[in-house]
Amino acid sequence: MELLKLLKKVTPNMVILDISMPGLRGIEAAQEIHEIHPEIAVLMLSMHKNEAFLSMALAAGASGYLLKEDSGDELLNAIERIRKGGTYLSRKLTSEFPSAIISICRGDRHVESDSLTPRERQVLQMIAEGHTDREISERLFISIRTVHRHRANIRSKLNLKHTADLVRYAISQGYVTR
Repeated sequence: MELLKLLKKVTPNMVILDISMPGLRGIEAAQEIHEIHPEIAVLMLSMHKNEAFLSMALAAGASGYLLKEDSGDELLNAIERIRKGGTYLSRKLTSEFPSAIISICRGDRHVESDSLTPRERQVLQMIAEGHTDREISERLFISIRTVHRHRANIRSKLNLKHTADLVRYAISQGYVTR
C-alpha cells in the first residue's frame, strides 16, 4: 500500500483514513500504522454507524471515529482533540452506544474500572471469558446469588445493560483478549 511506503519516508502527526479504502482496509492500515509508528495518531472516517466498526477501529489503534456525514462539521474539532492527545467520537454516535463505551472512547478509561472491587473485576473477567454463572460460582466458591449480585453491581457501576456490553467493556479494558 502506498500509504505504508510513504510512512517509511515521512512521519506525520496524524493520518486520516477511510474505513473502506481499496486494497488495504482502513482498520488494517490503522493497525499497521499503530504497530510501526505508535506516535502517529489515526482518525478513522466511516459511513458505518456500527459499534462493531467503532470497536475494531479503536482496537486497531485509531484515536478517533468520525462519520463521513459529520466530517464537514466535526472534522476540525476531531483533529484538534486528537492533536491534544484525546480521543474523538462522532457526536451522532454518542446517543447510540452505552455510556461506558462512550467514556472509553473519550479517554476516561480509568474511571469505570477503578470503581469495581477486585472480586467484581474477577467476575467480570469470567463473564467475558464465557463462563456461566454456575461455573463462576463453583470456581470462586461463592453462591449463584452472590454472582448475580456482583453482576448487577458491575452493570450498575458501568451503566451497562447487556452481557455483550460487559464483554466489550472487559475486552477494551484488557481483562481478556479476543
